[in-house]
Amino acid sequence: MTIDLIKQKLNLALSPSVLEVLDNSAAHAGHAGAQSGGGHYHVTLVAEDFNGKSLVQRHQLVYRALGDLMKTEIHALGINALTSNEHTQG
Repeated sequence: MTIDLIKQKLNLALSPSVLEVLDNSAAHAGHAGAQSGGGHYHVTLVAEDFNGKSLVQRHQLVYRALGDLMKTEIHALGINALTSNEHTQG
């Protein structure tokens, strides 16, 4: 299952203290990306690796961790990448 693969890759690469993955694919049925089999997902993760990184750099870390899934299993990905301080303040 794609959610399990996403979790596995993010846990391995970033060791997040919080990791939530939502599959929003059903809301996009009929969308061009859905026809090719790629799903729509949203991840929220809290990781120390995000400290001192810009939003773009955080997203790059997530994309890098997911690797080939971004080309095959994932058509769209929403990312909420937080440091532990941002998570406790929010």
